[in-house]
Amino acid sequence: MTDNLIAQQIEGYLLSKPDTSVYSPFGDDIKVFRVKDKMFATLALGKGNEQSTNGKMKGSFCINLKCDPDEAIMLRDIFPAVIPGYHMNKRLWNTIILDGSIPPGEIERMIDNSFNLVVSKMTKKDQASILVHL
Repeated sequence: MTDNLIAQQIEGYLLSKPDTSVYSPFGDDIKVFRVKDKMFATLALGKGNEQSTNGKMKGSFCINLKCDPDEAIMLRDIFPAVIPGYHMNKRLWNTIILDGSIPPGEIERMIDNSFNLVVSKMTKKDQASILVHL
């Protein structure tokens, strides 16, 4: 499967979340996904300077996802393609290098967790309007 196809599938999954929108405040190369104006993911073609834990330099698409701090460390230990959030708060965000090494279902689980973590910090009213669609 090509990098572009993987990125398209992930973008479709991100946009399938309730009340999700996409915009590009950092330029056309970086897509920011928000739920009710709160960012929960970014998707971009890596510049090649994101380094996985196995030392390989990558130029694949990358997705940044919000994460529980303990789980963030655990995922980095399990998957070489999960690194501390590139240009993000490294305690709360992971960058996933979409090189095909992580099963799609696991990536979807990480996306779900990011989305749910952001929604959990919203007002009860906003949460209710989103959760009714899940």
